[in-house]
Amino acid sequence: MSKSKNSKQKAAKSARSKQPESAKAKKPETGAQESRLPSKEQIRGSGFSENARPGMQRPQLGTETSAGIGMEQKTVSMGEHPNKCPSCGSSNIILDNEKGEYVCNDCGLVLEENVTDNGPEWRAFDADQRNARARTGAPIKYMKPNKGLVTEIDMYNKDIRGAKLPSKRQAQLYRIRKWHKRASIASSSERNYLVALPELNRVASYLGLPDNIRESAALLYRNCVKNNLIRGRPIETVVNAALYATCRQAGMPRTLDEIAQISGVPKKEIGRTYRVVAHELGLRIPLTEPTSYVPRYVTALKLSSEAQERAVILLRQAMKKGLVSGRSPTGVSAAAVYIASALVNERRTQKEVAEVAGVTEVTIRNRYRELKKELAIDVNL
Repeated sequence: MSKSKNSKQKAAKSARSKQPESAKAKKPETGAQESRLPSKEQIRGSGFSENARPGMQRPQLGTETSAGIGMEQKTVSMGEHPNKCPSCGSSNIILDNEKGEYVCNDCGLVLEENVTDNGPEWRAFDADQRNARARTGAPIKYMKPNKGLVTEIDMYNKDIRGAKLPSKRQAQLYRIRKWHKRASIASSSERNYLVALPELNRVASYLGLPDNIRESAALLYRNCVKNNLIRGRPIETVVNAALYATCRQAGMPRTLDEIAQISGVPKKEIGRTYRVVAHELGLRIPLTEPTSYVPRYVTALKLSSEAQERAVILLRQAMKKGLVSGRSPTGVSAAAVYIASALVNERRTQKEVAEVAGVTEVTIRNRYRELKKELAIDVNL
């Protein structure tokens, strides 16, 4: 029996050794083919689902990276937007806000996932809701001596329940309040701002200037203090010079006579300080155009918009012919408004226009004659 078993085993070994080599090579070939197929994890990393639609373009399989197959991983920082798809080369990239992903709108490739939303987590439908829900605090105000970044201790001497504090606690709060006030205005520049900025706000209020002009003027004054331009000059003079320069830069000019009349500072002092500030700080201040004064004069004289348009057209024609150079822009503007009021049958007297513009009646008559002659205006006043 043992001899028969040994003979059978030898026959089986000889049969296996006689199999063709092609049959032996088939199994490794199928194994290599399976290894070339992408796994489920690789498909998820490449941005495609397992049940992709027929015809959807897939990235070429080959080099495998941490982001998937056939593409290199690109880290997108907060606020950075991918410009081009690495798979199809398209620049049609969209942001899926619900999933937080940058997706190519042509081939469907997910370029970046888990994108950080930099916006607020709340919604607001008007300005009041936005101001009420914002938690970033008030913006910096140059009009305030401490730029609005201050801690205040109130004078109520009451606790959180509204009950009056004991006398010992009140005395302690009084000392804390006193030293807090002293520490907040420790430097000379801060004491300077306590005098200058309220004066700037007062003059700007009389001139009817908006908040952006006031903030720009306050910033310009702070630059004057940093560059030691205030040394040897009165605070009020530098304040008015900064306000005058800011008005001209913003295209809302105010005359030196107006500022001098409101502030009580001589006109020559304001003009001299203005030239020093403009030179030292390198300010580029454009020339004042006569058309800038027309809306103010028209509003003060209660004229129509048609009269304003006529006055602007006359001034533009005069500027082309060089009738404005060497003359006061306020006088030329007043004369143009005076002529325009007569052209639209809303005539105003020379005295009324002169009072509004701050010039004399003689100036208006001289400019009126020049405009009428050079522009060939058919009007008799």
